[in-house]
Amino acid sequence: MALLDLLGRRWALRILWELRDEQPLTFRDLQARGGGLSSSVLNDRLHELRAAGIVEVESGGYRLSRDGRDLLEALAPLDAWAKRWAARLAVVENRS
Repeated sequence: MALLDLLGRRWALRILWELRDEQPLTFRDLQARGGGLSSSVLNDRLHELRAAGIVEVESGGYRLSRDGRDLLEALAPLDAWAKRWAARLAVVENRS
């Protein structure tokens, strides 16, 4: 439940998504990609994700830790399900 609470917080999943590539991103990079993400919320989420061992910081910026990459891999089936679900919704909406 603690993980679901963390991932359910505003912008947490978006930050993980932006860090999905191996290249680290700076705070400013993450904020620019966030589309409306305030610096205080970004700072809070990064602090929480780092405390959970999901994100780490290095000289080049923030990146997913090994546990963070494993988490994204574990979420891949959920992403696949969500894409199928969205496609079905689009078909239903087009019929209406």
